[in-house]
Amino acid sequence: MREIIDIFLNVDEHLATFVATHGKLVYGLLFAIIFAETGLVVTPFLPGDSLLFAAGAIAATGGLDVWVLMILLFIASVLGDAVNYSVGRRIGPRVFRPEGRTGWTEKLLNPKHLERTHEFFEKHGGKAVVMARFVPIVRTFIPFVAGAAAMTYGTFAAYNVIGGALWVVVCVGGGYMFGNIDVVKNNFELVVIGIIVVSVLPMVVEVFRQWRAGKESPKP
Repeated sequence: MREIIDIFLNVDEHLATFVATHGKLVYGLLFAIIFAETGLVVTPFLPGDSLLFAAGAIAATGGLDVWVLMILLFIASVLGDAVNYSVGRRIGPRVFRPEGRTGWTEKLLNPKHLERTHEFFEKHGGKAVVMARFVPIVRTFIPFVAGAAAMTYGTFAAYNVIGGALWVVVCVGGGYMFGNIDVVKNNFELVVIGIIVVSVLPMVVEVFRQWRAGKESPKP
């Protein structure tokens, strides 16, 4: 656990070391990490925003080609979400079947939750898919739940592309422009924490707005 936290908070140093040691192989490593972080529900702990930011900072020094980087990571993020959605679509309904479950598992995996989730995605799904891109852990599970809830694939695919493009451009572009400023380089751990806070904030605001709207709506 300590090693994972160290990699997460000091991803810039580890990535720079890998580039110095293995050169262009870093493109394959970055592609694999971003694909796994967005495409496999068992790997939500992998670095996402901070990794993109660090990669952009290295690109600004000439260690990586920023355009190749953005294109590859955009493809990795879109493919990851598409695979995650497909897995959710295929096995999600079976995961939520009520047979043989009692207690907390029955409540947690209630098929009625899936029906409500489907309605949510059909109404707000595009916004949720895009916003989830900027929220660690949530972005790993949203595509799976969207697939399990049978969100229309055309809708999901469109917002998957939009969200992936925004995510990569904002994070890699931010690292490219600001990652090599001394105060940022010397306080990268705080930058990572700041990225997480800023990433989570829009989703928190949206949830609060939905909750407040529900409380203020007149009861029948």
